[in-house]
Amino acid sequence: MTGGGGMKNDGKLAAIRRRIDALDSELLRLLSERAACAQQVAGVKQADGETVFYRPEREAQVLRQVAAANPGPLPDEAVTHIFREIMSACLALERPLTVAYLGPPGTFSQDATHKHFGQAVSSLPQATIEQVFREVDAGAADYGVVPIENSTEGAVTHTLDSFLGTPLTICGEVELAVHQQLLSKAPDLSGIKQIYSHAQSLAQCRRWLATHLPGVSCEAVSSNAEAARRAASEAGAAAIAGESAGRLYDLTCLSANIEDEPGNTTRFLVIGRHDTQPSGRDKTSLLLSTGNRPGALASLLEPLRRHGISMTRIESRPARTGRWQYVFFIDIEGHVQDAPVQQVLAELREVTALCKVLGAYPRATGETA
Repeated sequence: MTGGGGMKNDGKLAAIRRRIDALDSELLRLLSERAACAQQVAGVKQADGETVFYRPEREAQVLRQVAAANPGPLPDEAVTHIFREIMSACLALERPLTVAYLGPPGTFSQDATHKHFGQAVSSLPQATIEQVFREVDAGAADYGVVPIENSTEGAVTHTLDSFLGTPLTICGEVELAVHQQLLSKAPDLSGIKQIYSHAQSLAQCRRWLATHLPGVSCEAVSSNAEAARRAASEAGAAAIAGESAGRLYDLTCLSANIEDEPGNTTRFLVIGRHDTQPSGRDKTSLLLSTGNRPGALASLLEPLRRHGISMTRIESRPARTGRWQYVFFIDIEGHVQDAPVQQVLAELREVTALCKVLGAYPRATGETA
């Protein structure tokens, strides 16, 4: 009886697999048709003399529509990831993109680059945030990806300062869930004598380290990927880094997700040389400066309140133009082309010494994995 039941099930499985094969063939046909359409788009753009092939607002709209129309059973995150890679491969047929990021390979910045642009890009790892800006400004890279803030450790000041003197604009943002792993060649925690990681990652795991590896020396290095490289070459060494660094240097994960805050997320900005059109769900970043006088900050915020514009972030940095002079980095909801935002900008220009739009771009999707 068992054998008979098995034969029945085998027949059902064979029928389902035939259906899957047919669906795979149809998927391949449709993917090829979509890729051919992308090539046609490239031809039209080239005939019109257009040089910008990547449209962040268009891709954001497509991903939102896909998530909204998703009937399941695949979760929205899986569906948007699949469509991101389809768009990435099709864009590469139009014009391959080069993207600079804070390297070396194996960093969270590379993960953010692939999350935003997909795998079909040529990525250029850079040693510093300043070099990412320079590569994009010089035209050696089409875009750059730089960290701007972490939900646990706050702003990345090197990125903020780089915006003070650059003509580049913000074209997009990426939110990446940061899961830290303890990686090593050692078989278990008892063999760990030295830990390497980036300073921010060490700070994000300080409670876990104090509990599980008290007294073990921790050294900050230039990147988590550099930490993984050292852990791979030194006996008794471990790195705090992401999964991609572990795969790159063939390290074993001794403990996963050791970050102190389970919702630990890093936000990255995409920088480029052109403005982004409205996508319907946007954010605008501003650089503002005002004199050192009573109520100066309130005068910057009052136009936002009056016009019902939500501010999502504010940071201050030294202006580098005089002692105790500061500039403010402000993110607001809405696109610079929206009428309420334009009214706010007009009023801000009346009460500020500097009012610069750093960029208007699609807001990051809600998923962070």
